Amino acid sequence: MTAAHSHSLTHLPPAATRLGHAFARPKIIAIVCVVALTSLGWGTLGLMSAEQSFLSALCRPAAGLTGVSGAAMIWLMWCAMTLAMMLPTAGGMIWTYAEIADTAVKKGERIVSPLTLAAGYATVWLGFAAVAAALQAALIRAGVLTPTFAASSALLSGAIFISAGAYQFSEFKHVCLKACQQPFQFFFVNWTTSARGVFRLGFRQGLFCLGCCWAMMLVMFAAGAMNVVWMAALGAIMTIEKMSTNVRFTRAVGFAFVGIGAAFIASVFFAS
Repeated sequence: MTAAHSHSLTHLPPAATRLGHAFARPKIIAIVCVVALTSLGWGTLGLMSAEQSFLSALCRPAAGLTGVSGAAMIWLMWCAMTLAMMLPTAGGMIWTYAEIADTAVKKGERIVSPLTLAAGYATVWLGFAAVAAALQAALIRAGVLTPTFAASSALLSGAIFISAGAYQFSEFKHVCLKACQQPFQFFFVNWTTSARGVFRLGFRQGLFCLGCCWAMMLVMFAAGAMNVVWMAALGAIMTIEKMSTNVRFTRAVGFAFVGIGAAFIASVFFAS
């Protein structure tokens, strides 16, 4: 894609030419990419919850799935969840790439579509979805998860929340988070104009994102997979976290998760 292509659509009707020029701009492609893939994720989750009432879909996990078809649906569910929750958190990274690419296009330089970058990023999280789905299926068979995909005991839910909260304070978490918060520096140092290279950039950013957010994603095992309220809340937390410029929000989330976990565990002892 280069500025030289700006006159290659003149054989089309004026409206089609304007539309072609608009979608040749990296920023437009970036916006469409994030919105479309996020909508695809939420739309798929909506279809999977279609048999539930509106309040049920909002306030509690989806009904359990069993058998071979259930395993396939679990994998599809996690794919949809990763698109719905993680693509918005990557919006700043994709937009940063698009801004650099847009400047390069105006200079007549060759650039690669942001779609390639997003594909590399999504590959990491779809891989995570496969691992999470396999783990979930194994935990269901072991009786650790209920048919609604939530932890079978308050003690386990508490342990998951406390572990996720503790990870918020780890050095590895902050290294990965910093890479997510400063994509411009990453692209400036590693800029490339080959499709394979841009795919690798997206993949590497996906790995940073995975290192930053995997523990928070596993909180869904405590909340119940497809619990829409928790999905939206965690997605918002991860997005805000990447937009922040300090660690105070990250630490606050860590304290909150530890507190929630402690409350789960305390409820067991008070109930006994």
